[in-house]
Amino acid sequence: MAANSGQNPGFDFLQECWNDDPALQIVIKKLLAKFTQWSIVCVDGVLVKWDE
Repeated sequence: MAANSGQNPGFDFLQECWNDDPALQIVIKKLLAKFTQWSIVCVDGVLVKWDE
């Protein structure tokens, strides 16, 4: 749903999905590239809020 609307699903939710399923990491990386305004990046395989 977030991918269609552009709404940020939240860092905690993305982090939980990231840790649960390696296949979701690919999808999350694509979302983060598309929605840079969320201020979340992947650095060395870890999700990071870049505004903190």
